[in-house]
Amino acid sequence: MLDASTKAQLKSYLERATKPIEIVASLDNSKASNELVSLLKDISDVSSLVKVSESRDDNHRKPSFSINRPGENHGPRFAGLPMGHEFTSLILALLQIGGYPPKVDEVILEQIRALDADFEFEIYVSLTCHSCPDVVQALNLMAVQNPRIKNTMIDGALFQNEVTERQIMAVPTVFLNGTEFSQGRMSLEEILAKIDTSGVEREARKIDAKAPFDVLIVGGGPAGAAAAVYAARKGIRTGVASERFGGQVLDTLGIENFISVQKTEGPQFAVALEQHVRDYDVDIMNLQRAKALVPNAGPAQDLIEIQMESGASLKARTVIIATGARWRNINVPGEHEYKNKGVAYCPHCDGPLFKGKRVAVIGGGNSGVEAAIDLAGIVGHVTLVEFDTALRADAVLQRKLHSLSNVTVFTNAQTTEITGDSQKVNGLVYKDRTTGESKQIELEGVFIQIGLVPNTDWLKNTVELSRHGEIVVNAKGQTSLPGVFAAGDATTVPFKQIIIAAGDGAKASLSAFDYLIRTPVPVAERDLALAE
Repeated sequence: MLDASTKAQLKSYLERATKPIEIVASLDNSKASNELVSLLKDISDVSSLVKVSESRDDNHRKPSFSINRPGENHGPRFAGLPMGHEFTSLILALLQIGGYPPKVDEVILEQIRALDADFEFEIYVSLTCHSCPDVVQALNLMAVQNPRIKNTMIDGALFQNEVTERQIMAVPTVFLNGTEFSQGRMSLEEILAKIDTSGVEREARKIDAKAPFDVLIVGGGPAGAAAAVYAARKGIRTGVASERFGGQVLDTLGIENFISVQKTEGPQFAVALEQHVRDYDVDIMNLQRAKALVPNAGPAQDLIEIQMESGASLKARTVIIATGARWRNINVPGEHEYKNKGVAYCPHCDGPLFKGKRVAVIGGGNSGVEAAIDLAGIVGHVTLVEFDTALRADAVLQRKLHSLSNVTVFTNAQTTEITGDSQKVNGLVYKDRTTGESKQIELEGVFIQIGLVPNTDWLKNTVELSRHGEIVVNAKGQTSLPGVFAAGDATTVPFKQIIIAAGDGAKASLSAFDYLIRTPVPVAERDLALAE
């Protein structure tokens, strides 16, 4: 099953295990079961700590296998072959069961162990989904830490009957105790916050008690990370409050234009960003979504307050806003109603769920054309719908698109509705802008690829925004409010690129430092800082 190079790598990883690992496989006579037997043999061959047994008369999905400590039965289960992006999930589960400590804060581990209820998770994935492993690994870790938590990863392509029965049209989709729990990427902290609300309240109280920062960065994407590094290197009190560290990068597949990094993937890049920031004395506060900016706060009215959705509040002498952007909606009937029920935004994640089916891609820029090319190799037929009179993607992408036999392109076409049967998408309606005629396409999925919208709704009536909702900044990243700076995709800076956002973050941080050294600190605040 595994080639010699992969087996050698697996052997080197499993040398870190110190305790016995028991794998119990649930099998039938299918080809997939035979492949699973081969995979498990390769695993046991490279480590004397791993023992494999088989069962053919149990009630578990087949093929599947669980990984346990001797005498236990609550360890992570994999239904299908965890290859592709999920191979890492398999290795981590083996190591954690084998006694290798997870790289997670002990406070979070204690929170997991303290959960006093029965949680049975099922997570449906596709092996090409780059968002799925984060959720699988988080849930697996929880199952390793707490005997009342169970988790099963299910390959949706292998268990198509379940996908159809449960009407799963996006991955990752998580069920908890038989009821849908979430769709899309979630971090371990986000999962815990959803099932342990008392933990959210405790964290809000802890954040409320923090002393004012010299620089508070709102947002943890490339711009926020760069700002944090540059601020911390100045030796000033630096904090980062982010909804999820990594931001939009977490939803990006291939990155090949960040200079000096020839090729990487978004989730890996996001991990590297956070690791770099944590190398410095930076207070990172995750799962904090900004709700409002209040200038002239504090006893001397010289602080800026950021209020959070969690109820927490933070104050700082300067603030750098780096809240980035999100997928732009087309805002037509059916889009919201059928989101994750045929309406999708990530072709790499959700494409395999539409194998052999008819889908549409809305958008004729690079992202739309790339999505259509990618999907054409998986689905039965792709219809690309573009509002403009011509595609706007690079010529090389257009040539590739037009060479594909299962792709149809409609330009000068305005999408007016996404239709469905109340359960899932069944079509798309567009208007021919030349004739005014309305036409309908029968299909099972719609992938929307029309760009991004800045995350600045919470800033209305505080800092100056452009007509597109972007934060207006000058050459130094200064906004219309003294002491408030901004960087990255949320601003008016042109060309929304990772490398530009990172550079903007560094510039905004240097500008904030320049502002600080030219602004005197009130005596009361200086005394408070010394007391800290």
